[in-house]
Amino acid sequence: MKRRPRRNHSPAFKAKVALAAIKGDRTIVQLAEHFDVHPNQITAWKSQLEGRASEVFGSGGGASAIPAIDVKSLHAKIGELTLENDFLEGALTRRDC
Repeated sequence: MKRRPRRNHSPAFKAKVALAAIKGDRTIVQLAEHFDVHPNQITAWKSQLEGRASEVFGSGGGASAIPAIDVKSLHAKIGELTLENDFLEGALTRRDC
């Protein structure tokens, strides 16, 4: 029996299949045949969607989890590192003479 090459499904496809499974219009086997995916995979995607659906409606309405960047502290750090590099560069060039 020949194995099928591994496929990577997009998040949109996974959501579409999981939503179809949650609707319950068709059985898991029918969905598996329609979407050409293993029934166990559909069950796993369905449980993931059910388990993480609250994140969609959580605080911030799905805002990104990236923290705010403090630009002033970053500029201060860049200045500090520049001074250190200049000092070390000067010390090394004086030593080489």
